Amino acid sequence: MTTHRKDAEITSLRRTLGVDPAASGPTGFAVIETDGRHFHVLHYGALRVAPKRQKSSLGACLHDVHARLCELIKEFHPHALAVESVFTALNMRTALRLAEVRGVVLLAAEQHGVAVRSYSPREVKASVAGYGHADKRQVQLMVRALLNMAEIPEPSDAADALAVALCHIQTEQFAQRFGLSGNHRAAIPQRAAPAAAPRRQTLARTVGLQPSR
Repeated sequence: MTTHRKDAEITSLRRTLGVDPAASGPTGFAVIETDGRHFHVLHYGALRVAPKRQKSSLGACLHDVHARLCELIKEFHPHALAVESVFTALNMRTALRLAEVRGVVLLAAEQHGVAVRSYSPREVKASVAGYGHADKRQVQLMVRALLNMAEIPEPSDAADALAVALCHIQTEQFAQRFGLSGNHRAAIPQRAAPAAAPRRQTLARTVGLQPSR
C-alpha cells in the first residue's frame, strides 16, 4: 500500500525505512514519515520470492531483496533504515541464512548513503507493544493502533517492518529528548519508556496485551 505527498509538504519530515529480513519467508518493508508528533505510513508490504525462482539460483532471493530495497530507497529517500537483527536463539543454519539477507539490506543502504540502525526482536516488541514477548497478532494490533491505520497491516511480515520503523523513530525521539548522541542506545535504560509510552500502554490494554512493568 502506498500514499504520496508533494515534495513541499515533506521538507520538515523525516522518513524511516523499516525492514524485517527473513531467512525463508517474505521480507517485510515499510516507510513511515514523522514530524516528531504524528506518524504517516507511506508504504508497506512484503517481498515473497517464488519457490521456483529460489531453486533456480542460490543468490536469487538475495538479488531480489537487494533490488526491491534499492527501489524503495530511490522512491522514498529515507533518512534512516532500521532493520531487525539476527535472533541469537535461532539454529545455526537459519541464523546464517538470515545474516545473508541482512547483508544485502546493509549493502543497499550503504550504496545509497542511508544510515542504518539495528534492533533486536525483543527491543522492537518492547518499544511498540511494551512487552518483549508479544506475539505477531499483538504486534499487528498495536501497530495499527499507534499509526491510526484503518485496517490491520497484512501480512504480518509487513506489520513487523512497520514495528521496526516505529522502534527506531521512538528510540531517536527518546535520545533527542534527553540530549543523547553517538551510541545513545547504550545510555538509554533498558526499561525506559519512549515518549509514546502512556498512550501505548492504554492501547495495549485495549487490544488485550498486558504491558511490562
